[in-house]
Order: sequence, then C-alpha cells, then structure tokens
Amino acid sequence: MNVLLFGATGMVGQGVLRECLLDPGVLLVQTVGRSATGVQHSKLREVVHNDLSHYAAIEPKLSGFDACFFCLGVTSSGMTEEIYERLTYGITMVAAEILSRLNPQMTFIYVSGSGTDSSERGRIMWARVKGKTENALLRLPFKAAYMFRPGIIEPLHGAKSRTPLYNVFYTLGKPLLPLLRLAFPDQILTTEQVGRAMLAVARHGFPKQILESKDIRAAAKI
Repeated sequence: MNVLLFGATGMVGQGVLRECLLDPGVLLVQTVGRSATGVQHSKLREVVHNDLSHYAAIEPKLSGFDACFFCLGVTSSGMTEEIYERLTYGITMVAAEILSRLNPQMTFIYVSGSGTDSSERGRIMWARVKGKTENALLRLPFKAAYMFRPGIIEPLHGAKSRTPLYNVFYTLGKPLLPLLRLAFPDQILTTEQVGRAMLAVARHGFPKQILESKDIRAAAKI
C-alpha cells in the first residue's frame, strides 16, 4: 500500500507516520507539508511545499496512492470563522479535490474532532466548520472516505504537538490519564491507536464513515 500523509509534523501526524513506517504492508509513505519531518527511513519520501492552497507545481507527485491520511489541522483559538474556515475547509478541500481526480481508487481518511457538527448550523464555530469539511469530503468521488473524530489523544513515542499550550496540557495531565481511562474507557486514544486504525480502515473499510473515539479504538484492533 502506498500512503500519502498530510500533517506529518503535527502530533497526530507524527504518530501516524510512525505506524506507517513500521507496517510491513506499507511500501511507500509520502509526506506533504511546509517543513520536513526530520525522519530518515527507506520507505519515506518527503515533499516540502510551502503553499498548501495550490498544488499545480507538485501535482505529478500526487498520483499513485492507495490511501491519504489527512492529519493537517489548526486550533481555532483566537481566529475568526472566516480565517479558520479558510485554513480548515479551504486547504483540505483543495487537496482532496485534486486527489480524488488523480487517485479515484484512493481511500481518504480525515482527522476531524469529537463534537463536530454535521448539521453545520450549531453554535460552536469550529464544529460547524469541521462539519462542513466532513460533508464536502464525503461527497467527493473517492473509492471510500472516512472521518475520524477523536477526543483526547495521548502522544506516544516522542510525538509532540506544535501548539505549546497543548504540550503543557499533556505534561500536566499525564498522571491523570490512567484514572480518566477507567472512568471514560472509550474517550481516550493514543497516537499509536489512531495510526493503526487508519491503516486498518484503509485496508479493510469500516461499517461507518464517521468514526467516533470508540470506533477508532475498535478499528485499531482489526
């Protein structure tokens, strides 16, 4: 399986990249992002591309893939809806529309978030925008598309968020994770589980197109 990975330098993307490189059934992982990952591996090919709103310059490098794991995302904190929509819906859809044309047999997996609003009419801004993005992705002519909606994600194996405040949260909250897992066993995932779930869903599919945390946990065991 040849995998295209967006957002490989983010916390989730780091975990997904690790699982892809460890999986013997993955022949090639190509990352696309504004910066290199710093990872060295025989299966890894990196495309550093500064403008994620336009792909004409690298379009020849975007075909020949079986799956795309889209882990690119930003926090909505301090943003207007217009800016957040441009960085979330806009950037995602530009990439997805090109990929659906170049790779019609591709499985596209998008990392959304718990609480995403599929109606696109709720009061929470980020949830509306994520819902709009999910709905648009599900209409594209991919072989299959799946929306991952994780809640709390524990970074493993050195994965770190690019948002400093999140790293503080994870550091301070780590001692509480065992207790939280006991209280809410389906709500806490690891970066390892997310990566393994993506690979399993890309290979075998899943009964639902929208996967909440408990579904992602189940998929990781396939």
